[in-house]
Amino acid sequence: MVALMRLVIFGGIALGALYLGLSWYFRARHRARMEQDWDAVGRPGNRDAYIAEGMAQYEHSLRRRLLWLVFIVPASAVTLLVWLTNFN
Repeated sequence: MVALMRLVIFGGIALGALYLGLSWYFRARHRARMEQDWDAVGRPGNRDAYIAEGMAQYEHSLRRRLLWLVFIVPASAVTLLVWLTNFN
C-alpha cells in the first residue's frame, strides 16, 4: 500500500510538471504563431487586442482540452496494469 501511495504522489508530481511544461510550450507556440500572422498580414488595429482575443479562443480550444490526456492516459495504463497483474 505504501508503494502505491508513493507511485500516486510522485507520479502525480511528475505528470503535473509535464502538464505545466507542455501547457506553457503550447501557449508560447500559439502566441508566436499569432504574432507572426499579425506581422505577415499587416492587419490594421491593435496588435495586443488581436493576440489577447486569439489566446482567449485558444483557452477554449480542443487542443487545450486534449492536454488533460497527460494525466488520463498514464493513470489509466497503470490502473489497467495493476488490475491485470492482481486479478488475472
